[in-house]
Amino acid sequence: MKHVRLPTMFEIIFTLGLFLAIVFSFTVKFDLPIQLALFISWFIFIVLGLRLGYEYKQLQGAITKGISNGLEAVLILIVVGALIGTWIAGGIVPTIIFYGLEFIHPSIFLLATLIICSLTSLATGTSWGTVGTAGIAMMAIGEGMGIPLPLVAGAVLSGAYFGDKLSPLSDSTVLAASMSKVDVIAHVRAMLVLDIPAYIITATLFTISGFIYGGKNTDLEKVEFLKNALLQNFDIHIWMLIPAIVVIVMLALKQPSMPTIAAGALLGTIWASVFQGMDFSKALGTAYSGFSIDTGIKFMDSLLNRGGIEGMLGSIVVIIFGLGFGGLLEHLGVLKVIVSKFQNQLTSSGNITLSTIIVAFLANVFGCAMYVSLILTPKIMEENYDKFYIDRRVLARNSEVGGTLTSGMIPWSDNGIFMAGILGISTFSYLPFMWLSFVSIALAIIYGYTGKFIWYTKKSTILQQKAN
Repeated sequence: MKHVRLPTMFEIIFTLGLFLAIVFSFTVKFDLPIQLALFISWFIFIVLGLRLGYEYKQLQGAITKGISNGLEAVLILIVVGALIGTWIAGGIVPTIIFYGLEFIHPSIFLLATLIICSLTSLATGTSWGTVGTAGIAMMAIGEGMGIPLPLVAGAVLSGAYFGDKLSPLSDSTVLAASMSKVDVIAHVRAMLVLDIPAYIITATLFTISGFIYGGKNTDLEKVEFLKNALLQNFDIHIWMLIPAIVVIVMLALKQPSMPTIAAGALLGTIWASVFQGMDFSKALGTAYSGFSIDTGIKFMDSLLNRGGIEGMLGSIVVIIFGLGFGGLLEHLGVLKVIVSKFQNQLTSSGNITLSTIIVAFLANVFGCAMYVSLILTPKIMEENYDKFYIDRRVLARNSEVGGTLTSGMIPWSDNGIFMAGILGISTFSYLPFMWLSFVSIALAIIYGYTGKFIWYTKKSTILQQKAN
């Protein structure tokens, strides 16, 4: 067997630089799909692995292992696609849009969006499902009220990620806790001391923005026009919301996510057939092909003509390539070498916190998937926490802040591509308004450097008492 070694910093910088150059040139200059850039990047790192002494079979094994670690995300994405298609066809999403236009006042719309998406994500444990249902509805309502769509998207994502980080049902919450070897409920409690103040600050910002934008741009005639268009194309009644209530209740009762969301998609199919007058086979087809309608309103059509498993295939390919890419990064020790170069500076809880967030962010940038970040970050950083007797709950919390909350900021990541595609605006458009993410990152760093809510193990307490 060949002798293998870790990559040098020069090799890492050169290879990652080449990766970024390919991604930017493909997506910006040549307008080629990000999936192709990620596929080519596999072979760049395979060449690096061969140079380091690995055999090709080992590198292929690293790719398949990375993909297998995140296959749950692919399964969830498939059923979420089916859910979106059937819930639009069944009138569930149009009903949410209609009642939102009917009852939510423009001045509090952004705050209402934040709260509605937070509650949906908390109850269901999925930011993707929240954005794909309530998020679509809020974007349509915001458009009708004349509120800037990037601002609406920021409120949607802030709410969706808030619930996703705190819900014990969330796969990212469970993954961050399990990889850090922390009980899930203990992890959620550790997150609360960060998320509650961050949420209050974020809610205040969106409330102020709502009063600024919610009054002067509202066109009441346009609101009525959109409501009438929905009434003409869908049967709108309060019982259209039953499938949404059933899914939220089932997930709140800790039923498995994939079959529960699939059951919700089936209910959407039944509602489309019974209440919207669609042929059952055509209604069922929306689970795969998505929903299609021509209302005569361009924006409404762009929001409603979506969903289906077929519509998620591009995102699924990104996730698969990203997970395989992350598997290679882990196997070659790329991020571990980067962290080792700054090891001498990791002498305080502040530096360790900041480094954890940076590592998690870089894992999103180069791993292209939130799962890669939440798997790699605790593995890379755990020794530093143990060395200074910092409780693993802090590791799990910082991994979520740097991993989950930044995942939607990367245009070529699984979350970035999904959120931009579903919300209908680019990642860079909504990025400045992901206020919960920015506030949470700032608070985590402040906690790290001030020692506030930084817990230590019993062994550290004993050593400190002896020193005194």
